[in-house]
Amino acid sequence: MEGKKMSSDFQDMSTAPTLTLDPFQGQEAKQPPEEQKKEEPALDDSILTEEERRTVDAFAKQIDLTNSTLVLQYGAGTQKKMADFSESALENVRSKDLGEVGELLTGVVKELKNFDEEEEKGFFGIFKKASNKIETMKAKYAKAETNVNEIVKVLEKHQVQLMKDTALLDKMYDLNLTYFKELSMYILAGKKKLQEVRSGELSSLTAKAQATGLPEDAQAAKDLDSMCNRFEKKIHDLELTRMISIQTAPQIRLVQNNDTLMVEKIQSTIVNTIPLWKSQMVLALGVEHSTQAAAAQREVTDMTNQLLRKNAEKLKMATVETAKESERGIVDMDTLKATNESLISTLDEVMNIQKEGRQKRAEAEAELQNMENELKAKLLQIQG
Repeated sequence: MEGKKMSSDFQDMSTAPTLTLDPFQGQEAKQPPEEQKKEEPALDDSILTEEERRTVDAFAKQIDLTNSTLVLQYGAGTQKKMADFSESALENVRSKDLGEVGELLTGVVKELKNFDEEEEKGFFGIFKKASNKIETMKAKYAKAETNVNEIVKVLEKHQVQLMKDTALLDKMYDLNLTYFKELSMYILAGKKKLQEVRSGELSSLTAKAQATGLPEDAQAAKDLDSMCNRFEKKIHDLELTRMISIQTAPQIRLVQNNDTLMVEKIQSTIVNTIPLWKSQMVLALGVEHSTQAAAAQREVTDMTNQLLRKNAEKLKMATVETAKESERGIVDMDTLKATNESLISTLDEVMNIQKEGRQKRAEAEAELQNMENELKAKLLQIQG
């Protein structure tokens, strides 16, 4: 509200210099204290246009140094406008919070830096994690983007306000220049009138008082001299106010320059820094996709080569075994030889067994014969 009120105040102010001998109608004038007369250097009127010089000459003729109210209020209107202007300018500076803009810009940098430092060595350090890397990156990117977008919205509002302030400062600069010219014109007109009175009427009264020696003539000369001194002091006050106006001009430009720098900084952040960060994030995600795709392709290739090697080895073994089997007979020679040897051994054993059997039967037969003979003999003995 204060900014709008201040802006409307500046809009209502005229940028054309005006001179008046009655700036405060209805107000009582107070007599300023008298000061010693002093010489003032002539003011350069080169800053004025030809029309403004004619205005000064015409205005100087209207000045009446014998009018105490006029002397007291001489240039006071412009001084009042300068005071109001200075207050408005000060309020404009107070209402500005460029510190917040700086904090917001720092916040953007911090947000991007924190996102980058959460992984090792910036964007490419993110790729060192094995599980859910892309999803993790997307989640962190979404969080950082949300925070950055919120900051950008606030920065854009500040940018608009700063641009309005810059335009307002241009208006303030023009008004200050107007007040500077008005003060210069008041001073020029006053000095012209002061010089005219001192060289004309005051010299005449002084000469008359010296010639007549009358007290009333001396008092008249003294009164006019006092009025000249009082008016001279008023002009000096206007010169001090004019100096304030001179100092205000570069101050306005400094503030305006600061505003412009902040606008440019915000603009650079919005149109350069943040889009660059987003594009780098897209590139990082693309690189991660490519990395994972390459890894998957590498695994497929490795598996394919491994299967081919294994199949080739199996095919070799199967082919060799098939060839070997195809070249073998129904029965191996070793098998026939072993079988033959076993058969011969069996026959030999059978023959040995038969031989032993015959021998044992012969021995048994002989033993039986002996036993029979012994039995017969024993029986004969018993009968005899």
